[in-house]
Amino acid sequence: MPKILIVDDSNMLRDMVKYALNEGGYPDVTEAIDGVDGLEKAKATVFDLIVTDINMPNMNGFDLIVELRKLPSYAKTPILTLTTEKNDDMKAKGKAVGATGWIVKPFVPEQLLKAVGIVLSR
Repeated sequence: MPKILIVDDSNMLRDMVKYALNEGGYPDVTEAIDGVDGLEKAKATVFDLIVTDINMPNMNGFDLIVELRKLPSYAKTPILTLTTEKNDDMKAKGKAVGATGWIVKPFVPEQLLKAVGIVLSR
């Protein structure tokens, strides 16, 4: 069963994502409140997928992805961004720092589950 880490400063959004993942057959979900918390949890446990927001306090999603990609255990781990940012420059920056995919909020649970299924099947 894949281990998934959700990193978002919104408690409500983390709850929604966790619920969607649980309902979609992914029960092993850990939550982090920002990039700093997410990085600490990622260093303590190896996750098969990380879903992160971009705009967060303490450490944003771009910086989190950069730090994760420096770690050998996360060099190839799928990282999906789930953010309100939808312009092409932000998407390009996400890809440049190592994001695997980009999902715009508000998200449709089926869309999230489809993306999760695709990146975990690689």
